[in-house]
Amino acid sequence: MHVDAKPLRRTLIAAAIVASFTAHAQEGQPKGGAEQKAADSKMQQVEVRGSAEAYDPRRDDTASKIVVNHDEIVKHGDTSVLDVLKRVPGVTVSGANGRGGEIRMRGLGSGYTQILINGERAPAGFSIDSLAPDVIERIEVLRAATAEFSTQSIAGTINIVLKKAIKTAQRELKLGYGRGPDFTNPTANLQLSDKAGKMSWSLAANVIHQEAGRDSPALEEGYNPAGREVLLRETESSAGTHFDAINITPRINWTLANGDTVTWQTFLNANRFAMDQYSDVSTLLGSAPQFPHQGMWMTNTNRFFHTDVNWTHKLESGSKLDFKLGTAIGALRNDTHRMAFDRGTPTLDSDIYSHGTDRDLSSTGKYTNPLVENHSLAVGWDMGFHNRSDARYQQDLPIGAAPGFILDEHYTGRVARLAGFVQDEWNVTPRWSVYMGVRWEGIQTRVEGNTFDTAHARSSVWSPLMQTLYKLPGTKADQVRLALTRTYKSPDVQSLIPHRFLSLNNSSTEPDFMGNPDLKPELARGIDASYEHFWEGGGMLSASVSSRQIKDFTRQMVVFKDGRWVGMPFNYGDARTYGLELESKFPLKTLFAAAPAIDLRASVSRNWSTVDSVPGPNNRLDQQTPLSATFGIDYKAGQLTTGASYAFKNGGPVRISVNQMAYQSVRRDLDMYALWKFNPQYQLRLALSNVLRQDFINSGSYTDAAGSVTRTSIYPGKMIARATLEMKF
Repeated sequence: MHVDAKPLRRTLIAAAIVASFTAHAQEGQPKGGAEQKAADSKMQQVEVRGSAEAYDPRRDDTASKIVVNHDEIVKHGDTSVLDVLKRVPGVTVSGANGRGGEIRMRGLGSGYTQILINGERAPAGFSIDSLAPDVIERIEVLRAATAEFSTQSIAGTINIVLKKAIKTAQRELKLGYGRGPDFTNPTANLQLSDKAGKMSWSLAANVIHQEAGRDSPALEEGYNPAGREVLLRETESSAGTHFDAINITPRINWTLANGDTVTWQTFLNANRFAMDQYSDVSTLLGSAPQFPHQGMWMTNTNRFFHTDVNWTHKLESGSKLDFKLGTAIGALRNDTHRMAFDRGTPTLDSDIYSHGTDRDLSSTGKYTNPLVENHSLAVGWDMGFHNRSDARYQQDLPIGAAPGFILDEHYTGRVARLAGFVQDEWNVTPRWSVYMGVRWEGIQTRVEGNTFDTAHARSSVWSPLMQTLYKLPGTKADQVRLALTRTYKSPDVQSLIPHRFLSLNNSSTEPDFMGNPDLKPELARGIDASYEHFWEGGGMLSASVSSRQIKDFTRQMVVFKDGRWVGMPFNYGDARTYGLELESKFPLKTLFAAAPAIDLRASVSRNWSTVDSVPGPNNRLDQQTPLSATFGIDYKAGQLTTGASYAFKNGGPVRISVNQMAYQSVRRDLDMYALWKFNPQYQLRLALSNVLRQDFINSGSYTDAAGSVTRTSIYPGKMIARATLEMKF
């Protein structure tokens, strides 16, 4: 197998450049003698006996981790967690204006990035973009896998931790209003917490309403093998949407007489999305589609409830047992009515009704034993059972020459999983720590329905893991990391079900969609290495390189099946991906003592990948983002805090298969905010998002012996202004 060495050479050159800048930053520090020895001794004392306030997980954890705290999360007044994540180094969000898209690390989609809520995978059907930032305590970004969490994290893991810290009584109300062209978005958020003896409690509630309108023109072009244009269609499409959501998160903590703690936490999310959409296709060249004029009226409701109880028991030996039992229930309903017209006369009347329920039962536990000096040994388990029932009814009434069609199908999917792990973090010396772990994870899936044969899928994976952190001698500021991992991705229930979702104007660029019961898990071996430099006052600079080798990777492909074009997932050979990430953040006073109170942050990520079974060029993984970057600035002067954030995401053509191509548009997002504190009880936050009004362009093409067809859609970008009044009482 041939691998292009140019990305690796570029990676090494870039890392060398960063190292040279770091060496320059170290000039002026003492380099020996009693002064240096005293500094080293002091540093070692902090590492071993440091207080919780001095602990920095980014700097001191053996496992590489980025932690985004609550203040950073709410800084820009976002209403969706997706808008928060697009500013996190190394993270990109697909989709128009960062909404309704997929969260990606290393630029990889298709579920390669694991998304957790409080350390557990969110059930199918839960919409992550309906999660309000105000109910989140912190976001943890883990570049390399650890045994405690599921190793279904080829690209990495993002763990969203809901609010749970209760330090003092809190009464806070936030009222916000967002406005833009054809866009309104009022919001309200309530935070309550208090203590009563050995019990403490908190309640977070968030309500969102959004109305939006959007025009999305599209162009479809076709050429014969000789290069002559034979098809030209223009589509005018307009849609109006309504979205309502509520998040409620109550939590109660008890401290028992023997020192044990019991925590009960619940998360409730309910949302409703409605859309009215109209489209008209004008055929300027070639044959017209079967249904050129369409109207669609759709309503989608989603309810999700999760509750768990966590018991922590400390033994006399100093060991600790942590046990959690949880359950979740989700319900999803979708009602769609479609009609087609020809010169005002109806040609199609179609109704689709679908509803599904998800039920989860899970248990996790960990036993920690600190008996061996300088070791933190833990043994644990993670098991769960997921049941999904779904039913779909479609009725197409015959009008004129259009044939009638009735589809009544239902299915049940059951997923049982069991995992066990052992991990140990060993402080070899005050400057060198090693994390080693192994996790076994088994998943069994059964899908049965009335329109297809029962499908079974079993997978089990051993994941040995190693990470190490070494703080370079002779300095207080420099350290290196290395991680070796084995991770995987198991197909979800929906991708295994072989029932079809029909497209009205079926073509190679507008295919039906169905699952594939023959999918296999994807396995990956990974290596990560990084260099980090820290300044006093909170500044840091890091450079990291990574590589993943993926076996049996999955790709969405279009095939001609039973007289119709169908999009299906297939295992499609092996792939390799490489990445380089550079990140820096620091107060300006780090460089100039007399500088104003300005904080700067910047990051850039460069990704490469190749797919063995697809000819080049541009044969990279799942529309992988080749280049992304972020830049942010914050300024504080008295009662005013203001700043801006710029996120860049490169695009370009991607070859999905021998016949398929796709195009990603370049994204440039500029957001700005200002916060004015009137007094300790009242403050006003103003924010602008998508200041550059960047359009989102999506394109796909299919080429075979008959020629090529390309469809390009444009979603216009709009700037949104938001004001939020924050009150404490």
